[in-house]
Amino acid sequence: MTWVGAVARLRARREPGVLVTVATVRGHAPRDAGAKLVVGRSETWGSIGGGNVEAVVVDRAREMIAASKPEPELIDFALNDKVTNQHGVQCCGGTVSVLLEPLPVVRAVAIFGVGHVGLELARILARHDLDLHLIDSRAELLAPERLGVLADAVAQVHTHHTPLLPEEVLATLPPGTHVLIMTHDHAEDAALCDAALRTSHLGSIGLIGSSAKWARFRKLLSTEGGHDEAVIDRIKTPIGLADITGKEPATIAVSVAADLLRAFESEGD
Repeated sequence: MTWVGAVARLRARREPGVLVTVATVRGHAPRDAGAKLVVGRSETWGSIGGGNVEAVVVDRAREMIAASKPEPELIDFALNDKVTNQHGVQCCGGTVSVLLEPLPVVRAVAIFGVGHVGLELARILARHDLDLHLIDSRAELLAPERLGVLADAVAQVHTHHTPLLPEEVLATLPPGTHVLIMTHDHAEDAALCDAALRTSHLGSIGLIGSSAKWARFRKLLSTEGGHDEAVIDRIKTPIGLADITGKEPATIAVSVAADLLRAFESEGD
């Protein structure tokens, strides 16, 4: 498997890894500059030449994975018999610099309701490296021609047409997915809020709407849903930045996206 395929496999599995590249070579070395190795928690793909260099790099890469270390590292090796190595002697005669670049698990966002605001929000979030799930009970809103504005997305976009029970998608979302509820139907929104609170692996839950809508939902979630107040407080509403008050779909989308990106930054602290 190529290193590109290995990186794609880790992303699809939602597993962290480290991309290792021979950055520079002086003199003789087992591999030339540009050779790559991908390290996962339990597997590796490719090679930077084997021996002590590769063994040390694999050990360090797995330490970085365990520590969720986001910064890249550059490690220098002297390949001669005068150097004490952890994993045996390599006496090719040259020196090698190896770059270790973490491959974190990308964040995931699910937008329930791809109406005017949902589509504008998708356009913004699609410019970021994340898994973007778009869910709607109306097939026409997920039509390829309508979503053509996302054709150059950086994100990996997944669409889910759910004509009957959109809340069933919640169980299939990746762990830690941030959920934004903004469908065309308040009954659908309420069902999604109830189901999201019962789905333990999700990240944040946001609901679009007025204070009057939330007051009704909060009562329903407590009386009919049986959720206690602390659980209900997992839902953030209104969503977006409080000091951006415009009601145009694009303005709301910018506000919600900015608030979400700020939450992403907080997660990294």
